[in-house]
Amino acid sequence: MSEIPAKATESEDSSGGARSGAVDGPVPGDAPSGDGMWQSSPPGSMYDYIKVAAFSIGPDGLVDQWSLRAEQIFGIPAERAVGMDPIEAFIEPVRRERGQRKMAEILDGREWTGVVPIRLPESSAADARDREGLAEVYVMPTRTEEGEKAAVCIVVDVRTLRRIETDLAASQAIFGQSPFGFLLIDPDLRVRRANQRFASIFGGTVDDHRGKGVHDYLPRGEAERVAATLRRVLESGDSITDMHVTGFVPGSDERRHWSVNLYRVHSGSGRPIGIAWLGTDITARRAAAREAAAARRNLALLNEAGARIGNSLDLETTARELLDVVVPGFCDLATVDLYQGLLAGDETPPGLADGSAEVRRVAFASAVSDGPFSGTGEPVKLGAVHHYPFNSPCADALRTARPQKVPGDDGGLVQSTLAVPMVAHDTVVGLAQFARTKGSEPFGDRDRELAVELAARAAVCIDNARLYRREHERALILQRSLLPPGDPEASGLDIACRYLPGNAATGRPSEVGGDWFDVIELPGHRTALVVGDVMGRGLRAAVAMGELRTAVRTLAQLDLEPAEVLSQLDEIARGLGTPAFAGGVQQATRAARRPREADLSEVYLATCVYAVYDSVTRRCTFANAGHLPPVLVEPGENALMLDVPPGMPLGVGGEPFEEVEVELPEGALLALYTDGLVESRDHPLDEGLQAFVGALTDPSAPLEDVCDHVLNTLDTHHGEDDIALLMARVQGLPADSVGDWTLPREPRSVGRAREFARAQLLAWDMEPLVDTTELLVSELVTNALRYGEGEIRLRLLLDRTLVCEVWDSGLVQPRRRRARDTDEGGRGLQLVGLLSAAWGSRRTHRGKTVWFELPLPGTDTTLTDPAEALLSLF
Repeated sequence: MSEIPAKATESEDSSGGARSGAVDGPVPGDAPSGDGMWQSSPPGSMYDYIKVAAFSIGPDGLVDQWSLRAEQIFGIPAERAVGMDPIEAFIEPVRRERGQRKMAEILDGREWTGVVPIRLPESSAADARDREGLAEVYVMPTRTEEGEKAAVCIVVDVRTLRRIETDLAASQAIFGQSPFGFLLIDPDLRVRRANQRFASIFGGTVDDHRGKGVHDYLPRGEAERVAATLRRVLESGDSITDMHVTGFVPGSDERRHWSVNLYRVHSGSGRPIGIAWLGTDITARRAAAREAAAARRNLALLNEAGARIGNSLDLETTARELLDVVVPGFCDLATVDLYQGLLAGDETPPGLADGSAEVRRVAFASAVSDGPFSGTGEPVKLGAVHHYPFNSPCADALRTARPQKVPGDDGGLVQSTLAVPMVAHDTVVGLAQFARTKGSEPFGDRDRELAVELAARAAVCIDNARLYRREHERALILQRSLLPPGDPEASGLDIACRYLPGNAATGRPSEVGGDWFDVIELPGHRTALVVGDVMGRGLRAAVAMGELRTAVRTLAQLDLEPAEVLSQLDEIARGLGTPAFAGGVQQATRAARRPREADLSEVYLATCVYAVYDSVTRRCTFANAGHLPPVLVEPGENALMLDVPPGMPLGVGGEPFEEVEVELPEGALLALYTDGLVESRDHPLDEGLQAFVGALTDPSAPLEDVCDHVLNTLDTHHGEDDIALLMARVQGLPADSVGDWTLPREPRSVGRAREFARAQLLAWDMEPLVDTTELLVSELVTNALRYGEGEIRLRLLLDRTLVCEVWDSGLVQPRRRRARDTDEGGRGLQLVGLLSAAWGSRRTHRGKTVWFELPLPGTDTTLTDPAEALLSLF
């Protein structure tokens, strides 16, 4: 047995001890540690994994040596196995004869290899069926020291071999058939093995990649980063998942992206032997992710544009809102140019249709520079008016209504510019330019589409602002044309007024409202003071205001009582629209007191105060239709709100209006106003009314100063709605400017009336008016005697004109008619109409009054000669 190879002597068992007679595994040598050839293999070598056992057979055919591994495989200890006949011990009876023949051949010096059925130990088998196994046996003839024939047998469990073969086949399939690039990298960071997928991407065969490093595949910076990561994985054992690596495939300039997973690979003993690299191409996925991110960014930008653009009805502000959205989220520089004609109020852009018409730069924004943006031409400052050359991309964009790319770089700063026409309702209103500086990503097709959408949204808002500005200006013209021109004058009153459109204090444009005021001169040196407010905004409210104001003037000329005027106005207001308040008067009243909550889409509602002041008696009669109460300031007293019943707003109908008569002392101050002066969203109405009353502290000051003081004091309370303020200081007609006589109902009263009139005019030094006045007084008193009733009253009033009034108790109103040549009468009122500046009649509580008016001497009006007037009648 001395000829058994030395390396088949003994091995350590699992506990580290040695068993005599064991012959499997290499011998741990005593060679110097520096000689790697003779160093011991670590536990878990390949031999240990496949469980190789060995035993020897002596010349007598019996086992003479038995290894520890044989004990494990066969389940027979060495002390029992030594001296056994292996054929009798391990082979089934039916096969023993053949086994003995083979043993004889082996002892004759022949090698043999084969698969032999064996019985497994009970501890290694799950049940009886698994106790029979197969062993692959390698028999090698040998000789003892005496020269006798013997044999060495090596036994391998066939199941272990098959498992190893299966594992190798599975590993090879996974490695070779993987759709991912698979590398095995050794500790020197060199490729030990690559699969076919990796080779198909980077070219060559799998063998061509052995020995290469990451620097052979990646740019230097990226390769160093990846190499550092590989070393970290090798040293720490921590896995890396989804590491992104960027590089180029050989022969292509296209940048590719990979997602790489790294993990350390160990031997069966746990010793690190390399790094597994599993990579997949994510270039398309990255591109899709970028597209998705760009789409989300664009949607967010469009959402922001919808929220931020168009909050103002101002052209320039809307343009700036567009740039606030796109800079810097979409571009680095941006400008907006609008047609100068549109800014001037023209319906369509003036100038040539080739895109070279004048435009004004209304907005500029930059995230990189504060200077003007020039594009390819001269720099254009904000607010400057310019035009684009005919052959320029910007002119082409305006002409074709299609976006254009602008070449050039604005002095080396800009690398990509889009000129996008701003189109609204098939009309180009201007041009937006979006620019990106060098270092930013150039504009792509998706950016182009987004720029067109952003410009279109802004264009619609700008066009709406333009249309609003046009309608707003028209409404303002209409509204202002309906207000009293200049400073109104009235007999016995000092008048001052103010009208402020909504948001005049804040500078922001707003819709025109329906506020109005008026001062109407009435016969007998009386004056009607009117303040009203049509609920709602815009041109519709302004038109309704104009209609109501015209109606008020018409009714005032009929010299109706204030309550009757409002009743007639109520009928007119109801005729202007369709009643929308099914809840009736109460609901309409609540809406009238909360104008911002009322639905004005189908009905005109208005509030109004109508007051008639008589300068002779200094008495003022008020009627109110849902309006705020007048404010009165008497000399030496605090201001107070007059208790005038508010009544229903105009347009509601069904309720009568009440009148209140107040005697106004000389020097008293009367204020009429609309709710815009005292009401706002931030301040309750009561607070505003108290502030207004408190502002009227010095009624003796000039009225213009009083108006300015009120507006300045209430500056924080107004600005959202129109403001109308009408203030009047009482200056009654002096007693010596009034002549008043009562005449009996008898013929001689005509002569006495002439005498009274002559005497009074001479006392007033109005001799040029004596003849005309005598003649007209004679006609009116004669008519009163002929057609009237009761006593007759004659009154002369001298102020800015001379007014003569004749009162009687009859209810029949005089009617002017054209007399025929053969008629003896019927020419009196014709004569009054020829000689007077104005004449008329009105009903009173006790009858009627017929009056005429003559201009004073020295005025521009020329008196008609009575003789010529008489001749013209015949």
